[in-house]
Amino acid sequence: MNKVLMYSTAVCPFCVRAEALLRQRGVSEIEKIRIDADPAQRQIMMERTGRRTVPQIYIGDTHVGGYDDLAALDRAGKLMPLLEG
Repeated sequence: MNKVLMYSTAVCPFCVRAEALLRQRGVSEIEKIRIDADPAQRQIMMERTGRRTVPQIYIGDTHVGGYDDLAALDRAGKLMPLLEG
């Protein structure tokens, strides 16, 4: 299974939803980078993704986007193939 990385904050309902969806799809490990705890990581996230909001999710080397993007991938049947690599 591809590595999952998620930029998040402590209080983020969309981060919680994204994590729940990923867990339902069999992801057991999510590397979380808390941008509220480390402001330098917020800058890195914005440079990498071009976005300011969390969550920002990577599956392998693919930037998925936020929760809405993740859910849309799942509805389209494209999330599992991406997770499985």
